[in-house]
Amino acid sequence: MTVSAEDYLAVVTETIGRVASSQREAVGRAADLIAEAVRADGVVHAFGTGHSEALAMEIAGRAGGLVPTNRIALRDLVLLGGEPADRLGPMLERDPSVAHRLYELAPVRPTDVFVLASNSGVNGAMVEFASLVKERGHGLVAITSAQHSGRMTSRHPSGRKLSDLADVVLDNGAPYGDATLPLPGGGAVGAVSSITAALLAQQVTVEVVARLLAAGERPPVYLSANIPDGDAHNTELEARYAGRIRRGS
Repeated sequence: MTVSAEDYLAVVTETIGRVASSQREAVGRAADLIAEAVRADGVVHAFGTGHSEALAMEIAGRAGGLVPTNRIALRDLVLLGGEPADRLGPMLERDPSVAHRLYELAPVRPTDVFVLASNSGVNGAMVEFASLVKERGHGLVAITSAQHSGRMTSRHPSGRKLSDLADVVLDNGAPYGDATLPLPGGGAVGAVSSITAALLAQQVTVEVVARLLAAGERPPVYLSANIPDGDAHNTELEARYAGRIRRGS
């Protein structure tokens, strides 16, 4: 295999097909869990660190997505928790202690459900957050790489990984190290986890909406803010969840 855009496209296409096929049943179970929460007036909280934050952005607050969604991020410690900006850094995701503060800062109710994304599934903050979510009785969907996580040692004191704690685990199909095209001198280029995680997030969202429609309900779904009447539509729906969903941070 050479290093080219065409080869990368071939790998991505194959990976997408494999993920779509292998994760079909898990996508359905994740949709069942989330639809049940939404029908009970729950909110979907999405959390990812590093590049997995893209998954949280895919779920919370975008056109065609569910309105009752909230994005949690490490920077909430600064923007909402009053901690100094130098608290943030690339190693923060390995610190289990931040999980409790992040949960406290989130507008969580008992009926809410969580979607957590971590390609490796082993960093301390994510595993501790997942532990806390389950201790508090919430449903939990995890999006991770089974191959990468399986080759890693947990960085959490318990020795557990994200996949050990979730009610539903969605495998994003990414290889160990995420990148897909080997380089002659070692290493690789062309990561895929963000692409396949976005696919899984959108598949779950579509299946949640399908379940709400089947129940005779009108799904609370965003319109693009950049089309006529989009703002008015979205503002009306967001008002139902005032104080429970955050946008813009």
